[in-house]
Amino acid sequence: MIFIPLSDDNPLRHVPYQWVTVGLIGVNVAIFAWQFIGIGPSPAASFALVPSELFQAGLLGGPAYGRYDTIAVPESLTLLTYMFFHADIFHLSTNMLFLWVFGDNVEDALGHIRFLVFYVACGVAGGLAHAWIGAGSWVPLVGASGAVAGVIAAYLLLHPGVRVWVLVLRVIPVRMTAVWILGVWAVSQVFMLLFGRGDQIAWSAHVGGMVAGALLVVVLRRRGVPLLDGGIVLLDQPDWAGAWRAVPSRPSELP
Repeated sequence: MIFIPLSDDNPLRHVPYQWVTVGLIGVNVAIFAWQFIGIGPSPAASFALVPSELFQAGLLGGPAYGRYDTIAVPESLTLLTYMFFHADIFHLSTNMLFLWVFGDNVEDALGHIRFLVFYVACGVAGGLAHAWIGAGSWVPLVGASGAVAGVIAAYLLLHPGVRVWVLVLRVIPVRMTAVWILGVWAVSQVFMLLFGRGDQIAWSAHVGGMVAGALLVVVLRRRGVPLLDGGIVLLDQPDWAGAWRAVPSRPSELP
């Protein structure tokens, strides 16, 4: 991974707290604990998305066909369940860090309920894209990457000018605008889908979730929330109430 996000300069404007983002992180962490700390065999094989089994059972229903399942889960349901399981702690922590840094502002732009619908829809879209491209594959797919890719695409369309702190090459702290960081990330996902070979990363799920996120944010965002807003500028002085104000950086939107 070229960079690891740490934080952004982008306060919430419509919701007091990112409850859905935090809730999703909590659910993912709890399920990971169940996988690797719980008693008995790992349930991940039951809830993973396996393209060949999905198409064998059908997209709208059907029995569980998993050869290594410990829990019988209908194959169509794995389009939802796969995104809450992870292969290891690095897989989990990377996805959750991206969700923590960028999810709150997307939730702010959409609202709590629509953000939850958005997140799940992006994850399902990522799973469908992966299954369609590798329809004959028996390799299980797990991870929130498709859903998180949708969040990243939405953030890029909403706040391309926001400054983001990242660790470049995992060690060098750099503050850059989101359009450069997330734009490079998005292009790299498409490049790896087209030309990458020999790794275990489901690039098709990333791209599928990313495309879904870019389309859905246009439809689901709050009325009046602009796209490509140019970022947020924090005033150097507090207002009369003693609280720091955040104002849009476009001159036409200044009071």
